[in-house]
Amino acid sequence: MEKNSIKLIAQNKKARHEYFIVDEYEAGIVLLGTEVKSLRSGKANLTDSYAKIEKGEVFVHQMHISPYPYAYYGNHEPLRRRKLLLHNREIKKLYGKVNEKGHSLIPLKIYFKDGKVKITIALAKGKRLYDKRETIKQRESRRDLDRARKQYQ
Repeated sequence: MEKNSIKLIAQNKKARHEYFIVDEYEAGIVLLGTEVKSLRSGKANLTDSYAKIEKGEVFVHQMHISPYPYAYYGNHEPLRRRKLLLHNREIKKLYGKVNEKGHSLIPLKIYFKDGKVKITIALAKGKRLYDKRETIKQRESRRDLDRARKQYQ
């Protein structure tokens, strides 16, 4: 197996539209065996998920991992909260920033890295409607410039 092989399982595409991403963190995640098997078949959804700091630990809530269809018994609950594995200094830093008004922790993507399941969480600040319009406007102007540049060449 090659070094640092990454296989994307799922990503939260709405997050970058709904939030300004301030900082990103890579974390391990505590999973059950049936959850890992379900993730290997790509059955995950991050759309409405969020992360919270509780008693010095970080948990991800509302992350949907479908039940493994071939499990005989002991299948997992799809929306259970799952613990994230971060260093203490990272958790303390996040705790200080999340307590600021308007900041929250949002999962961006979940993937396999060297055989282990990793999740990228972002410290994010919510966008207002006019911010979203401004982002769309900038994206369209950038696209127009690229088209003009390509046509000129």
